[in-house]
Amino acid sequence: MTTFSKRSTVCTTPNAIAIALEKLRNERVWVLDLTMSNPTRATILRKGSAILEAFHRKANLRYDPAPLGLLRARQAVASDYVKHGIALPAERVVLTASTSEAYSFLFKVLCDPGDQVLVPCPSYPLFEWLARGDSVELVPYRLVYDGVWHIDFASLEAAIGSKTKAVILVNPNNPTGSYVKASELQRVASYGLPVISDEVFGRYAFRPETEPGTTALALEDALVFVLGGLSKQAGLPQMKLAWIALGGPERLVGPALERLEMLGDTFLSVGTPVQHALRKLLELEQGDGLRAQTRYNLAWLEKQVAGTAVTLLRGEGGWSAVLRLPRVHSDEAWALLFLKEDRVLVHPGFFFDFEDDAYVVVSLLPSEVQFQEGIKRLLARVQLSIS
Repeated sequence: MTTFSKRSTVCTTPNAIAIALEKLRNERVWVLDLTMSNPTRATILRKGSAILEAFHRKANLRYDPAPLGLLRARQAVASDYVKHGIALPAERVVLTASTSEAYSFLFKVLCDPGDQVLVPCPSYPLFEWLARGDSVELVPYRLVYDGVWHIDFASLEAAIGSKTKAVILVNPNNPTGSYVKASELQRVASYGLPVISDEVFGRYAFRPETEPGTTALALEDALVFVLGGLSKQAGLPQMKLAWIALGGPERLVGPALERLEMLGDTFLSVGTPVQHALRKLLELEQGDGLRAQTRYNLAWLEKQVAGTAVTLLRGEGGWSAVLRLPRVHSDEAWALLFLKEDRVLVHPGFFFDFEDDAYVVVSLLPSEVQFQEGIKRLLARVQLSIS
């Protein structure tokens, strides 16, 4: 008899929002999508010719497998960090096909089945599936908001147990947009656990004057794995290249690299062409347009919600904004109302494990016209609902 693993079990029952969205699409009703997070669908990526030119190399016709990634590509990543004031030897860079694969590699290196990893809450919902795929249990710790976001260290300390093998930081967090501050990093490191710091949105500060949180590579005594990649940094998810930058004492980094090399040699998942193109792709600074778009939409949003019943929670970076709505409805009910009545799609807060009602999350990537029209409809619906 054929059976399948419990860790591959998925719920195939669509939620109410998915059902409503599918109905509208079947009816060919246009929906303003304020959840759009695909940068290749944004209109501000204008360096197509230069991107294609970066792949025009004879070296792409030859296969030279390298478990940790081609040296020239690892050097390109290291040079990019150095350009932004962060010392990183190329020998401490490991290439993967995506940050999802990077997480899987790290779960395999750090955890046995049944071990635990601490993860912030609210945060990105994909973590649960990634951990389940490697038979790892996620244990949440809280991020709290009191005008700014910060780590609830009482919650984090209570989550540490005998099976805890690592702590995940998301810097800045998705969707709260909160950077991890230097003092928070040092306190996290004091627990003696390996630190996985997801810094894919690290260079997307909302305001030019905002000082981004310190990279976890600044930690000297803890074993650190910093994640980055082309998907967010260059707005090129289709290129399928990410990296793990290792920090900490050599006595810990060395054995970690040995194990990562074994996994890299097992899968050899990173394509040769994108590795040869990597230096050029990073030099194009493709993220500049995305940064300008998110900042513009956020500044406009701040002005629109002022004096309304909707509160924009303060974030510092990333591609998303969190809105707190009146509690006359749950966040799911609000999201369904916006979709069915106003043809506007937003994420309800429970998608990201917000503890309370009623929050919705919107992407800052849509075009100005689409974003502004969607927000206007949302604000009008809120006003009508509380009148």
